[in-house]
This record gives sequence, C-alpha cells and structure tokens, in this order.
Amino acid sequence: MSETPTALVPAEGWHVMHLFYQIDHGQWSLLSDSEKREAKTQLSELVQEIRSHKDTQLLTYAIATPKADIGFMLLTPDLHDLTSFEKRLTLGLGVDILTPTYSYLSQTERSEYTTTSEQYGKDTLIGEQGLTEGSEEYEAGLKEFDERMKHYLQHRMYPVLPDWPAICFYPMSKRRATHDEYNWYSLEFEDRAKLMKGHATTGRRYAGKILQLITGSTGLDEYEWGVTLLAKDTLDIKAIVYEMRFDEVSARYAEFGDFYIGMQLPLNELFKRVCL
Repeated sequence: MSETPTALVPAEGWHVMHLFYQIDHGQWSLLSDSEKREAKTQLSELVQEIRSHKDTQLLTYAIATPKADIGFMLLTPDLHDLTSFEKRLTLGLGVDILTPTYSYLSQTERSEYTTTSEQYGKDTLIGEQGLTEGSEEYEAGLKEFDERMKHYLQHRMYPVLPDWPAICFYPMSKRRATHDEYNWYSLEFEDRAKLMKGHATTGRRYAGKILQLITGSTGLDEYEWGVTLLAKDTLDIKAIVYEMRFDEVSARYAEFGDFYIGMQLPLNELFKRVCL
C-alpha cells in the first residue's frame, strides 16, 4: 500500500487557488438528460465535500465575460488537498466538459509594511496626538492598536470570505526592469513603506464596501501577488481600482494581469446561468 503523503502546509497561512473554466457545450449536448442530472449532482456533492473539509473555503461564481464560464476560489492549508480538489473539480461534470482557461496559485501572507506597535506609538500617539509615552492615554491607545492589528492579521492570514455577489480577481507585480527608472526593488525599505501606507489609506476609505484579500505568489506563479475583491456593487470595484491607480505606488510601480469579474452564485443558480 502506498503511504499517505506528508502534509504540505505553510508555517503560517493557507494556500489559495483561483480556477477558471469554459464549458464545452458540444460535449454537454451529447449527454442524455439523466447523465446531465447525474453530472450536476456529482459536482454539487463534490463542492459540499470540499466545503466541509477542515479550514477550507470554496467560492463558486459565474464569469461575466467570455474569458471563462465558471470560476472557483479555493482556500485550504495543505497543498496536497488543494491540488487534489482542483483535479476533481476539473472532472466534476465529467470528462471534457470543463476546460481550464486560467488558474492562479498563491498563499495568504502578512504584509512586510504593516505598522508595528513601536511605529504607531512614535508616529501617531506621540507625533500626531501629542501623548506622552507611558501615560494612561498612550497605553490605552497602544492596546487598542494591538487589538485592531490582531484582527487585521487574522483576516490576512486566515480570512473568512463573505457571500457578497460581486467578485474580482487580478494578478499584479511591482515593476523591476533595470532599464526603467521606476524599479520597486531598488528603493529603500522606508521609501517603499511610505508609498504602501498611502495605498492603504485609499483602501480604508472602502471599508464595508470592498473586502480585499492580497495573497502572495512570488515563486509560485507568474506574478507576485493575487488580488481578490469582494463587493456588493461593481461600481465600488471599479472605483477602488481606478482611485488606487493614481496612488504613486501603482502609477509608477505596478504591473497588472488580466481582470476576471464574476458573480457569486449558489451552484443550482450557477448551472442555470451557464445553461447547464
């Protein structure tokens, strides 16, 4: 008997895979009605099985353009589980029905530019609010900051994604070509942190409207990060991406891949939407 492979789980965070498929309606039309019902039942049961797996989330959505028909966003700790689920989803409606058009692998991660307690105390509590280090107000402010950052880091590393109807995914990298005067990786850390702080300020203005998840993919896929935006209104997705492009960190240093816009739907509604 073959041994079960050792779990391949990162020291912190989860693996994330975005999957996009087109449906071969010619192949689908060759199935009998009973075969079609069986295929949809099979995929539905697989989705429920994956969602019941420990620390695993699976989002299902219809793609709004001809780039793809169906999208999945899969989050789970073990890379073995992730790839096993992916292979099974690809065959979920039967052989040759779902054709992969694009995929992206990344991991949830911390940001290296996250403000530390020491920085917050010095720059905000002392520098901006004029508090005295060690005072009651200073210590209360520091405690409140630590609690807020704990919640923020929990979301970054182990997110719980809502069923908001609009979902957008795109990959991105920071510019690094040596012939370009705007090389992100030639900047000092302090300069990069300052630029990212301005970017974060823009993002906070969309709190409650946009849930943004940045996942790292350096060494894992073509770009350096994957960006997932969940929203209740596509106007908010359009607005945040547009506004952030005027931030210096994007205007000078960002390079983007293709954008995929989808609509989160229960699987039974998804089948109707894609004419299955």
